[in-house]
Amino acid sequence: MNADKFSFVPGKMNGLAPSGKMRFIAVAVILCVGYFYPTAFAHPREEWTELILTRQWPQTFCSMEQCTTNLSYWTLHGLWPNAGMSCNTSWHFNASLIEDLIPEMEKYWPNLLASSSTKFWQHEWIKHGTCAAKADSLNSQHKYFSKALELNLKYDLNSVLKNNKIVPSEEYYTLDQVETAITSFFGVKPKIQCVHPGKGGQVQTLGQIEICVDRDFQLIDCEKSTKEIWSNVIPAVLVSGQSELSVCDHSVPVYYPPVPSRS
Repeated sequence: MNADKFSFVPGKMNGLAPSGKMRFIAVAVILCVGYFYPTAFAHPREEWTELILTRQWPQTFCSMEQCTTNLSYWTLHGLWPNAGMSCNTSWHFNASLIEDLIPEMEKYWPNLLASSSTKFWQHEWIKHGTCAAKADSLNSQHKYFSKALELNLKYDLNSVLKNNKIVPSEEYYTLDQVETAITSFFGVKPKIQCVHPGKGGQVQTLGQIEICVDRDFQLIDCEKSTKEIWSNVIPAVLVSGQSELSVCDHSVPVYYPPVPSRS
C-alpha cells in the first residue's frame, strides 16, 4: 500500500480533488453532529395530550418505603404529561423561582422520605415539568408548580372520599365504593392504584389516585391500562419487599390505612 496516497497534500485530502474534499468535509460534519447530537436527527418527541394529577396516600407510601408520617390527607405525587420524560435536563430547578409557593408545597407536596422536599420537587420538574412546559400555560417552573397546586385543591380527594363515608379505618371497602365516590363527584373515571397482597394476602391497600385533565385542564377519563406510565417510586429510593403500586383489582377488598395510633 502506497503511504503517500493517504498523506495530506495542499488542494487534496486523502487523494481527493477539491470538489471531493468538500463533499468529504460535509459528510464528516454531518456524521459528527449526528454522533454528538443524535436528537437532532431523531423523530420529534410525541406531544402530550393530557396531564395526570397524581395523589398518594402517605400511610401506604410509608408502609412501602419504611418511613413514618402523621399526615392524614392525600398529598401530591406529581403532575405528569402522558408523553415525554426529562425533555430538557439542562433546564435546572431553581427553588428561588417558586419561593412564594413553598409554604403551600411543603404542606401539599412534601417529600415523605426527608425533611427537605427540594430534591423531590427537582426530580418532578426535570422528569415531568420540562415536558409539561411545552404548553405555554406551563412554560415556567412557577406556572407548572402553581398549576399543580391549583388542580390539587380544585379536585380535592380528601373531602370527596370523606363525604362518601370512605375514611381511613380498619374496615375494608370495595373498589366500586371508592371509584363511584370519585366518579359521581367529578364525572370522570380515575385510575386507582393499590399495593397488592403478597402470597396468601386477602386485601389490597389503597395507595395512589390519578385524576386526568386535557391540555385546557378540563377533566377527562384516565386511561385504564394496568401498565404504569411512570414509575411510582422516587429515583434512588429502594422499595421494601412489598409489591409496587398498580391498578386495583375489583375482586379484592380495599384497605385504606389510618394514621397509626401512638401508645
